Amino acid sequence: MRFILVVVFIDVVGIGIALPVLPILVGEYTASRELQTYWYGALFITYGVLQFVCAPLLGALSDRFGRRPLLLWSLLGLGLHFLLLATAPSLWMMFVARIIGGMAGASFSVANAYASDVSAPEARAKSFGLLGAAFGIGFIFGPMLGGLLGGIDLRLPFFVAAALSLLNAAYGYFVVPESLPREKRRAFSLANANPFAALSRLARRRDIGGVVIVFALLVLAQIIVQSTWVLYTHFRFDWGPRENGFALFFVGVVTAVVQGAMLGPLIRRLGEVRVVLAGLTVGAVAYLLYGLAQQGWMMYAIIFGNFVSYAAGPALQGIVSKALSAGEQGVTMGALSSINSLMYVIAPAIGTPLLAVVSHLPPSDWRVGATFYLSAALVATAALVARRHFAAPRTAKAV
Repeated sequence: MRFILVVVFIDVVGIGIALPVLPILVGEYTASRELQTYWYGALFITYGVLQFVCAPLLGALSDRFGRRPLLLWSLLGLGLHFLLLATAPSLWMMFVARIIGGMAGASFSVANAYASDVSAPEARAKSFGLLGAAFGIGFIFGPMLGGLLGGIDLRLPFFVAAALSLLNAAYGYFVVPESLPREKRRAFSLANANPFAALSRLARRRDIGGVVIVFALLVLAQIIVQSTWVLYTHFRFDWGPRENGFALFFVGVVTAVVQGAMLGPLIRRLGEVRVVLAGLTVGAVAYLLYGLAQQGWMMYAIIFGNFVSYAAGPALQGIVSKALSAGEQGVTMGALSSINSLMYVIAPAIGTPLLAVVSHLPPSDWRVGATFYLSAALVATAALVARRHFAAPRTAKAV
């Protein structure tokens, strides 16, 4: 776990550096807030489409050839992606960069499968929590660094992110061992690499189908918020890269503490099911409050109060993972990553046009928070589905 945690941490630092800057950089090429929002949404969707297609492909390939070679390819691809963003002379070149980045960024399915390889079944939820913590710690440093660098030059963060990705590839090549022994590998098949087939297999499992739906709704809400956060705070509070960098830094701190230090004790005390239900309930309320916030400091108070919701995702992954055999972990983690990737297509297609519609309103108008209200409704629905699923009799096999 130490090896893969370092890989994920450096990877996320690079991604986090770009987060508070890319939406503002898009504004350099557009003439209005509406166009800025639409174009940024298109870039977000492009990245998501490629992630959706490639996540199960990388997961299935890692089941056949091992985790290490797929991780190395992804890290090199991310480095090229950031370098192209740093030097792009136009929006169209940024689209080329996002295509490459989406293909390479699907590597988190391989990282999750790596964690499954090296963890006992009863410890997998904790391992996913540690990955979440590495993700969160990456967001502690990444967005803050991106915000500070973006205050100097909007392109500088992307050069730094490219250097970090290439450094990470070198670390992976020289240090990270293979986690999947040859005797446990399985033959590659296009059926396993088909994102829709992978999702369909998960949905047909009566014992976890409801959990997958809950996971999908939660991720959709999260990515609607993620894809509109920077522009929403820019329009609402006049935040720039620096202010958003510090806000996302605070999100990273809370995420790291919850998923790295609190998740294990929470699960031991409450169980995975209660952690999921509590996290969804608190998350729905928090999203509603984000949309109603009238001053920037309120966002910090809500982030802190929303800490329980950061435990819901790893707990859901742990429930799914424990229902599957060792040979299914790569494809399954790839399928769950495909849900993330699919939502990277659906969420900005919903969220950014909705934000564009209200972007002309005065900052104090409550309707400016429309994307957060939608996310609150989605998480509340997920909580209801979860309660119904966990209350029903369990069936251990697929339909």
